[in-house]
Amino acid sequence: MAAIDLTRFLAAYDALLERRPGSASRLEQLDLTSEYGTTRVIACGPADGEPLVLLHGGGATAAAWFANLADLSGSRRVYAVDRIGEAGRSRCGERPIQSVADLFDWLDGVLDGLALDRTDLCGHSYGAWLALSYALRAPRRIRRLVLLDPTQCFAGYRPGYLFRALPMLIRPTAQRARAFLAWESGGKIGGAQLDPGYLDLYGLAAEFPRRKVVVGKRPTAQQLRKSGLPTLVVLAGASRAHDIRRVETAARRHLPHVETLVLPGVSHHAMPTTRAAELDAAILDFLGKP
Repeated sequence: MAAIDLTRFLAAYDALLERRPGSASRLEQLDLTSEYGTTRVIACGPADGEPLVLLHGGGATAAAWFANLADLSGSRRVYAVDRIGEAGRSRCGERPIQSVADLFDWLDGVLDGLALDRTDLCGHSYGAWLALSYALRAPRRIRRLVLLDPTQCFAGYRPGYLFRALPMLIRPTAQRARAFLAWESGGKIGGAQLDPGYLDLYGLAAEFPRRKVVVGKRPTAQQLRKSGLPTLVVLAGASRAHDIRRVETAARRHLPHVETLVLPGVSHHAMPTTRAAELDAAILDFLGKP
């Protein structure tokens, strides 16, 4: 793995957050300590607003929500979490997260540290897998669930996606990470697909020193059928990560209280930054239902 320029990474991280469009809401940087280390949480929105916790995708950071924070925090108290052991401003402690049980225990501690007995939970990609898996384990702590182009929740990856990702996984570099995202988005860097600032940070994050990411099993049909949580599944219409038709069909078949939405033309890694206003409106409309 290439040596990371930490100063440049942190500058890119902060610059992306500072670009959140149309926001007058002040960002608060919260540090929650546990035996796993220190978890950085970006908080914004009214202190008395209904809580919404955001879990970013794999290879990203809490700054990936820069385009969503303004709209979501207009009425919600939003908490964007940097996962420990990955790129970002969280710092590992003496006890590493080595299992799914550890991952759930860490997230329990985050919600406890934020004094959230119950919250809405939204995750993208790997963050959606974590959100769904945690909600199935601790449904009493989750009010409503939002899954953005969720991977390993209802269907597997496309073989071609994994093949393209292999060089980046074997020896991650900024160049390989950016090339992979450009391929997945159809080569559209900036404009309608990948934001240049996000792409720069994603590349730098690939070279960030990290521990092995915990990967758990896909929830079974039986586990999904037992869920009583209202769930919104938002799919990226141009996703190359998986077959969204299979994902949507499985979600509708197995989750009792699910709504689905497809955003046409959006790639897996361009979510949640692309067409953010439309996405945020759908999320808020769903969360606002009785």
